Amino acid sequence: MHFDDRLDTVLRLPDSGDGLARIQYRQLIDILGRLPADAESEALEAGFARLAALSLRIPAADQARLLRQPLQPITNPRLIAILAQAEPGVASAAIGAARLRDSEWLALIPELPVRARGILRHRRDLSATVEALLEQLGVHDRGLPPATMPAAADDYNSGDVLELLDMIEDPPAPTSLHDWAQARAARAKTTAASPASSATAEAGIGAIVRRIEEFRKARESLSHADAGTDAPRLPLGDTVPASERLAKVIDFATDAEGRINWADGPFAPAVFGLNLAANDDDTSASPNPGAAMRRRQPLRAARLSVNGAPAVSGEWQVDAVPRFDPVAGHFTGYCGRLRRPRPRITDDAAAVARREAGRMREILHELRTPANAIQVAAEIIQQQLYGPAPHEYRALAAAIASDCAHILAGFEELDRLVKLETGAQQLEAGECDLAQALAKTVMSLRSWTDPRRSGFIVDAHAAPATLLVPLDDAEASRMIWRLLAVLAGATAPDEPLALTWSATGQDVTVRIALPAALATCEDGDLFGAQNGERGHSLMAGMFGAGFTLRLAAAEAAAAGGSLQRDGDALCLRLPGLTAANADHSNVESYSQ
Repeated sequence: MHFDDRLDTVLRLPDSGDGLARIQYRQLIDILGRLPADAESEALEAGFARLAALSLRIPAADQARLLRQPLQPITNPRLIAILAQAEPGVASAAIGAARLRDSEWLALIPELPVRARGILRHRRDLSATVEALLEQLGVHDRGLPPATMPAAADDYNSGDVLELLDMIEDPPAPTSLHDWAQARAARAKTTAASPASSATAEAGIGAIVRRIEEFRKARESLSHADAGTDAPRLPLGDTVPASERLAKVIDFATDAEGRINWADGPFAPAVFGLNLAANDDDTSASPNPGAAMRRRQPLRAARLSVNGAPAVSGEWQVDAVPRFDPVAGHFTGYCGRLRRPRPRITDDAAAVARREAGRMREILHELRTPANAIQVAAEIIQQQLYGPAPHEYRALAAAIASDCAHILAGFEELDRLVKLETGAQQLEAGECDLAQALAKTVMSLRSWTDPRRSGFIVDAHAAPATLLVPLDDAEASRMIWRLLAVLAGATAPDEPLALTWSATGQDVTVRIALPAALATCEDGDLFGAQNGERGHSLMAGMFGAGFTLRLAAAEAAAAGGSLQRDGDALCLRLPGLTAANADHSNVESYSQ
């Protein structure tokens, strides 16, 4: 449907003048060349009919020039088959711009004229299967003719040879090629009678062969020019390294439609006319320039895929800013730079995880905005900032503001977990006494645990009074509170939990018994949120015990340690520090 609309627009253009006819010809080539091979519609047939009419009006040299201009690659076999029937220059330009799959080449080649097959043989990007088919059909235009003509020269008077010689309409007499072969054989015998002449002739043929080979190498080197210079390479036997054959950086400017109309460097002709706004793949995980250019927004590390000359094909990263006329103020295009992106991450799983984490953070950012707005509106009503409000409304607004604060706290936990697990955030380093943080947290939880007779049992004689860890005090206290609060909230009445901590070598270990409600969970459920589970008021989060423990494990991993299950207990391990003179404070008062 998209292509039909574009075809209808192009077909409605008047073709009264030669200039408009050439513009319409180029547009039709661009649209028809990108259509699928099985596309069918009335607009499509009308487009091919108009193209045939324009081909009769526009000189062949102009058609070839238009085909050689930077366009999208021609991927429609039907259009290639039609252009291959045209003049040699037009057929050569069309075959050079064709980008077909092997299966399409194999189906198209038998239908091509012999001359078009010979042109196709000059391409260096054909697969072995396509090359084999050309060999099977007997196209050998790349090599030199044989040194001698067979006696039965009339065998060469085939339709393929006559078509190659443009003599298919007026074939020569059957004996003309035979006479030519006889005369050539007589000259060869005369030359062979003189040894000196034979040596001179052999040297001359060898020189011609060497010059042809040098010319071929020079042409191949020129087609793969070094990215750092635009000077042609001499045929000195060296080759250009593959890593230097690709363009690395191209500065460019576009018109208002997003088509490049100026570029700098030796590869400028290869990108001239490239439409950046046409790249509009919204399914890609990376940003693309299409939508941003239509909104006149700056481009920052936008991804672009280019199909064209080998030196500029592949993935690009686009950075550009919009330009505006300083007098009239209207939009004139973009100015920026194309550069190759950094190598992709080899670990696909890590790359997928980072992309998913980025999407999660974007979702959280979008969710915070309405939650903040609702909280502000509720607080305005509850505090009567805009005027008196009934008490019922104020009570309802206070409840809504409290719920919004709880939701925003949950968003903060989700954001923190995503950043920690992807390595985007690290815990702040410092120096903290983990034993004091544990003792203070147990003491703070006694208002909840004492009435239930649950709490934590600490062996004051077995627990060292000082455990220095390389963490900021606030970071350590937050992690310890998160861990102990979720375990205390899951205990039943009369269910105290054993708590011990120790220093083993260079590590600090904290071991906490699991409450019965969590001891029966599998490892995957213990560190994962379960459906329908809501956080208890004592917990440090709104997504349940499993999520809170997963967040505590992520914090421990970011600190260089771990939080793992060990039977019916949780073991927190952190890197420790050595204390020169540690004060031996009593922790007995913090236990039950």
